[in-house]
Amino acid sequence: MSTDDQADPRGVQRNRTETVDALASKVISVLRGRQAVSFDGLRQFVLDHMLRAVLAKGSFTPDGLLTELRGYRLTVDAIIDLYVPTTARTLGDLWEDDKINFADVTIGILRLQSLLAEASTRVQADPKFANLQMDVLVIVPQGEQHFLGASVVAGQLRRLGCEVTTSYDEDMGSLKARLFAETPDLILVTCARRETLESARNTVQTIRKAVPVPPVLAVGGALKVEKEVVIEFTGADIVTNLAEEAVAFCMKRIKAQKSV
Repeated sequence: MSTDDQADPRGVQRNRTETVDALASKVISVLRGRQAVSFDGLRQFVLDHMLRAVLAKGSFTPDGLLTELRGYRLTVDAIIDLYVPTTARTLGDLWEDDKINFADVTIGILRLQSLLAEASTRVQADPKFANLQMDVLVIVPQGEQHFLGASVVAGQLRRLGCEVTTSYDEDMGSLKARLFAETPDLILVTCARRETLESARNTVQTIRKAVPVPPVLAVGGALKVEKEVVIEFTGADIVTNLAEEAVAFCMKRIKAQKSV
């Protein structure tokens, strides 16, 4: 047998080493990609997974996706406060860039809404707010479509120990009847666009006239207008996107009223 027919153990070892090195490099690359974070400090591969899940054709189970996300060691709070809003913004960006159509955006947002509803059932109140007894009404006024943001803030409020109800696209007559039956301590009116600021104003003014002692009225959302301008135009007590800030303002108002 010629020497050409004999196996070269050195060649085998060299090829095996190169293969192992290539595999190791691929694994390291994948792991690095999984650890990559977005500009918001979120894990990018989780965001990518959520986006694929809400855009996938066929059935969608919110409890299944929530279980998967929890498997990535995400807290329910992080899912509600960070990952769902970021995924929603990504859907909007993809639509504006003509990479997905309006039907895809609509289905994606509805699926995120159902994920939020599922996650909200597992929210646990922060122990430091255990003694908080506050009724809150979150209103998405007529003409506004910021439903997902309202669900996010509702989840945050429940985590603070608040009893939360929501009002979506309710006419002023129905809203007055609701407030006549029971007036909450705090009302948050969402406003995502300058075009719907008038609707927010009408809602705030309707509430002020509907009850003898109006609750604390807050306006919040993605609206990019100076807070002082919004307060002056709408007549709200506070403008904020932070649930805890609105609750703290309300608690301060309640204490001041009791001390009088």
